[in-house]
Formats: sequence, C-alpha cells, structure tokens
Amino acid sequence: MNKTESLQLLQDLAEKKQQILTEIHKVIIGQDKVVNELLIALFSGGHCLIEGVPGLAKTLMVSTLSQILNLSFNRIQFTPDLMPSDITGTDILAENKADGKRYFEYIKGPIFANIILADEINRTPPKTQSALLQAMQEYQITAGNETFALEKPFLVLATQNPIEQEGTYPLPEAQLDRFMFNINIDYPNIEEEKEIVKSTTMGEPEVVIPVLDGAGILAMQNAIREIPVSDHVLNYAVNLVRMTRPGTDEAPEFLKQLVTWGAGPRASQYLVIAAKTRAALENRLAPAVEDIDAMADIILQHRIIVSFTAEAEGLSSRDVILRLKEYLKAQN
Repeated sequence: MNKTESLQLLQDLAEKKQQILTEIHKVIIGQDKVVNELLIALFSGGHCLIEGVPGLAKTLMVSTLSQILNLSFNRIQFTPDLMPSDITGTDILAENKADGKRYFEYIKGPIFANIILADEINRTPPKTQSALLQAMQEYQITAGNETFALEKPFLVLATQNPIEQEGTYPLPEAQLDRFMFNINIDYPNIEEEKEIVKSTTMGEPEVVIPVLDGAGILAMQNAIREIPVSDHVLNYAVNLVRMTRPGTDEAPEFLKQLVTWGAGPRASQYLVIAAKTRAALENRLAPAVEDIDAMADIILQHRIIVSFTAEAEGLSSRDVILRLKEYLKAQN
C-alpha cells in the first residue's frame, strides 16, 4: 500500500465513522463514548472487556455494530458447565455413506465468527476462559492435531456483571492482559432513557444499512498502523506505562505505596495504536499526547493491581492513573 492509498483510506475512515454512528443511533440511544471506544478497538485490532449491569443493551449494541460492518457475529453465553470444546468446536465420529468407513470430522464452534460476544465471561471456570487465549492472541484454534485459522477481522467483546459476584471466577491476569480495553457502561441519562422507552415501545425497530465490510476494515487497520508517531508522544506513552511499575526507577514515590503490580509492555503498544486510531477517526493524521491521555484509563485500569494501602484510602486503579498523568505532565 503506497502513501497516497493510505491517506485516502484514512480520509474515508473519518467519513465512515459518521455513517456508522448514524446507523447505530437508529437502534442505540446515547452511549456515544462506548460506541467510539468499540470502534477504536475494532480498527486497532484489539479486544474489549465490557463491564455494566444487565439491561444496558450490550448485546444489542454489539450485534447491531456487526450488521453495520457486515461482519459475522456469534454470542456465547458463558456458564459454569461450559466446556472449551463448546467454544472452539469438537471432533465427531462420522460415517462415509459410500463405503461405510468411519472417520473423525471437526465441527467448528461459535468462535468462528468475526465478532464474538463472550457474555458473562467470569461465569465459567478458568479452564474454559483460557479457550479464548489462543484465538485472541494468534487468531487461530488448535483442535487435536490440527490448527484452524480464524477469519479476520476478529474481535472478542467479553462482558462482566460488576454487581453479582457469587459463583464467578475472576479472570486470570494473563487473560485480562489480552484485552486491549476495559470499558465501563453506565446508565443512560434521563432524556436518553425517555427516548429508549419511547422508541422500544412504539412501532417496528429500524433496519440498519451496512457501511463497511471485512476487507475494508482490514485495509483501514493497515493504513492506521502506517501513521507516524512523534518521539514526544511515544516517550509520553512509554513513560506513563513504566511509571505504573513500583519496582522501576521511573516510578514516583507515591506510586510505590499505592501499586503492587504495574502494566507490561503490551500496554505501551496498545496506547500508541489506540492513539493512532483515535486520531484517524477524528480525521487527524498524527496522534497527540491528548490521545494517549484519553486512552490511558481503559487500557491501564485492568493492568494495575493497587495495594492494600490504596484500597484502605478508597483509591482505585483509575485514581492512580489520574495521579500519574498529572505527575507526568508536571515533569514535562
């Protein structure tokens, strides 16, 4: 892809974003921030962990987005008795009708789609949760002695209920680190809720029109990766992540008291690619420090483990990130 083609794709991306928002607002009222974060994840090639109470249209939002982008969609309901093969697929014993010989045939599981909604992922044991690891990292599934490639674009959107914790299995750190974003969905405001009630209790739901397809999304992902990043922005992203690690020289003294474990290098990578994508969606050809700041919370909050001291003071990982951003800006 030459520079002219990349520039054209990036210009098209900003226009396509508006078309996508127009279509999704036919079905989803409000939640602009969440939709924007989902689009950043999609065009960055990352996965999302979504937290929100039931009834906030998480499933409807994701399925509608898949229709607008003309992508295949599967929803997997995670339960305590779900097995890894229920996600990835399994070999079954089949019979050749011509000669009567038996053979094993692989039946693909619901993981074989462009967009996967892993609903209430923390309801299933770690053994089953780990069935997603290879798919999310390597875009392939191994079953028996065979490996099957997953069609790109491939996006896992996993949901968690932040209220009910009985009978749940917290995601291991290795699994959490595979998610680019940790997105929180809040209640709609009063005007949005009135509009939701009105639109869902009158008439037929509106039909959305596809705006993009898989090939177009992949081309735009490649164009975004070619966006240059200034040393200033790169240094800011890397320094911010390194400061979250209490054992490093870069970590300020206050952080060493508040954090037990910090973010790894994957966080730095995600900060930069997300900043590029955010800039491109806003029709800007270079990311700025403001883009890093805007993405920091949802990229870092599930990668930082706060100490007992922080918990005693009522501080969350988000509070720590805010203090770090203020500290880093004061240093520059």
